[in-house]
Formats: sequence, structure tokens, C-alpha cells
Amino acid sequence: MGKSKKRIIYKGKNLQFANLTRSEAVKTVVNLLNHGDKEAYSLLTLFGLTAEEILEAGASYEIVKGMENLFQ
Repeated sequence: MGKSKKRIIYKGKNLQFANLTRSEAVKTVVNLLNHGDKEAYSLLTLFGLTAEEILEAGASYEIVKGMENLFQ
């Protein structure tokens, strides 16, 4: 991979998660899960969120129970 392409990829990664805190990540994950978006899985694994955090933030029990294997 060339220098320019590598720089563009890393710039995109850094801009996407530059100011994302753990509490904002929990809110974002809950919002994505309640709308059925699969992008939430990457945030779950990136921040190592627990099922309790997700449930307390307002996710439905059925969704969290369905993703039980991601939390272990």
C-alpha cells in the first residue's frame, strides 16, 4: 500500500473516533441496537462494553440477550 493511501485510511480512523468517550459510546450503541444497525457490534468490542451498561442505558432486554456471546 502506498504512503498516500495508508495516510488517508489512518486519517479516517482517527477522525471517526477522536472524541468518542465511553459514555458516548454506550449511548451510540444503544441507539444503533434499538434501530437494528449492525455497526453497534464494532463499538461493543472496541470499548469492551458489558451487558449491564447497555441495559442501564436503555437497550431492550431481548436485543442484549440475543447478543449474549459478544459480552463474554
